[in-house]
Amino acid sequence: MTRSHVWLLCLVSIAASKERAVAQSADEAEPAAIVEIGGAPGWSIPGAGFSFSPTVAAEVTPIDNWLELEMGVTPTFNRHSTEWDTDLLFKKPWTLSRKVEFMFGIGPEWVHTRKYGITTNSVAGEAALDFMFWPAARHRFGWYLEPGYDYNFGRGHQQSLGISAGLLIAIPRRR
Repeated sequence: MTRSHVWLLCLVSIAASKERAVAQSADEAEPAAIVEIGGAPGWSIPGAGFSFSPTVAAEVTPIDNWLELEMGVTPTFNRHSTEWDTDLLFKKPWTLSRKVEFMFGIGPEWVHTRKYGITTNSVAGEAALDFMFWPAARHRFGWYLEPGYDYNFGRGHQQSLGISAGLLIAIPRRR
């Protein structure tokens, strides 16, 4: 899957969610999107390579209680290399309480790496568990914890475990 395919999938999902938003009543509290900003420590397996990276993602809900789409980017900067991971996760949500949500997600990932002056691109797969915690009844701000597993289909078949955590910011719908 090329970078343009990932962006095309993202645009199609956003367009689909916009049409759905017009059909919703103005009283619904579901935000237009949720932005995730945080950090992501990760460990390569079987080696014990450790990294810590910033991460940002946006999540939309095209089908209530059934499907959420999350598009995220995580850059990793090391002494002699830079890696940009861009993912699109398809998530099934479950509401555990008024303040806690859980989602299981799986999807493709595009990995762009520059190491010692050599640039490579590869496709990977990702699976993640997403826990969202909302301290107030109105879901405006919260925090998340998202453990995940990546498998790179490119040369070397690198695998990694990671856990991202950070702030949730709900983007309200226009009325």
